[in-house]
Amino acid sequence: MKDLKHMYYFEQLLENAENDLVREALAEGRKCIGSVCYQVPEVLMELPGVFPVRLRAPHTGSMEIGTYYMTSFLCEYTRALLERAIEGGYQFLDCILAPDGCSMLNRCVENMELLKINEKEDFFYKYLEVPMKADDNALSLYVGQCRTKVLDALQEHFGIDTSDEALRGAVERYNKVCRLINAIGDYRKEENPRITGYEFHIITMCTYVCPKDKLIDKLEETLEEIKTRERDEKPPYRARVEVVGSEIDDVDMIKLIEESGALVVADRFCYGSLPGRHEIVLNDTEDVLTQICRHFMMDSMCPRQMNLDKIEARKKYVHKIAEEYHADGIIFEQMKFCDPWAYERMTASHAMRDDYGIPVLTIDRPYAVGNSGQIRTRVQAFVESLEIKKIQGGKKHE
Repeated sequence: MKDLKHMYYFEQLLENAENDLVREALAEGRKCIGSVCYQVPEVLMELPGVFPVRLRAPHTGSMEIGTYYMTSFLCEYTRALLERAIEGGYQFLDCILAPDGCSMLNRCVENMELLKINEKEDFFYKYLEVPMKADDNALSLYVGQCRTKVLDALQEHFGIDTSDEALRGAVERYNKVCRLINAIGDYRKEENPRITGYEFHIITMCTYVCPKDKLIDKLEETLEEIKTRERDEKPPYRARVEVVGSEIDDVDMIKLIEESGALVVADRFCYGSLPGRHEIVLNDTEDVLTQICRHFMMDSMCPRQMNLDKIEARKKYVHKIAEEYHADGIIFEQMKFCDPWAYERMTASHAMRDDYGIPVLTIDRPYAVGNSGQIRTRVQAFVESLEIKKIQGGKKHE
């Protein structure tokens, strides 16, 4: 297929945490809010005067200093973030909001605070206690934490308008980006998709690490371009897969999978669009913050939520996506030492295989995959097994 017009532009935005659009927004006087997890509702950081950036550490090499502070038994994502922070890579931030998504993330951000990694005089940190269940009591806790640790903090430190009217405006702008991402992602359902998993991953990631309003025009142009994009006569892949698991911001991961013959048609992982780019639906009768928190709590598919109905809902959601996007198999990936996804990967992968009859590959991976020969070999073998299954008349999703 012909290259998308803005793909190089999107790729360049991911080369550095402080990208061109971040610098442009800062020059306009807006404050940059650093976030490390889906559990802090992203839309609350979309209010006028501020914008969120999900932290990542592109081109990670050595993590010796981060490992010194956090030990080699914690996930590489958190060690890479701390390493980059100590190197001075997050000086552009104005604050960091961190939930207790996992103890490793908390330890990472706490080290940043103790080491005073940002030199701005008014820089601050806030730690949110977020629920591990999804019920009315949990929602009450979540709303209280988001009000005091996010909205009140932004108002106190930066004078941000946090009224219901301002929140509704933030939701409207957030939903506009979600609609564009979903419209682009729907083309992955085609028998011969006119967008690759790598391209979609790049575009979606940009919406997490750039001011969203500055991406609108490029996203709209890309959607229109895809509508009339001419596809290769013969699909350059041998199988369709859904990727499920922990944080993926390394562009090489999806590229490696697709170079091994498997087109990534669904992204059920952190930094993905399912469910990370679901729209927020508001009513006119209820407190806006409560509605936002309910959306993020109920829509979340994070293994951190441990009530049984949520555990079962996550498995059903993975299966639903596999059916909807016509995946031949599922790749469950987990960053090494990621505790929540270690348990989820084991139980959910067995359920997909035993209860739903879907072929599954599980991968334990580093933060920066690079050109991992081991992962490439395993994906190639999985693709071959999917081909054999088709030849033998195995289950195929219609």
